[in-house]
Amino acid sequence: MPVQKRGQARLSDDQHTYNKVLRGLRGVGERANALLTVTFKALRRVGLDPWRIGQMVRAALVLLHREHEWTISASHNAIFGY
Repeated sequence: MPVQKRGQARLSDDQHTYNKVLRGLRGVGERANALLTVTFKALRRVGLDPWRIGQMVRAALVLLHREHEWTISASHNAIFGY
């Protein structure tokens, strides 16, 4: 969760940096979600158990990477657990 101001108080430099990093990560996640849902109709209206959606998304992501010949960096491995 982003750090929010209380009243007239200003955020510290650390809090600004934290919010900026959080926005950057959220942007990547939002873009990935949009790309997956636009590309794969099955992911638009999923009525599965949220824990099982991960399997479908992983499979869709593998297909997307193969289709576009993308490589997965070490940082993605650490974040997504590939």
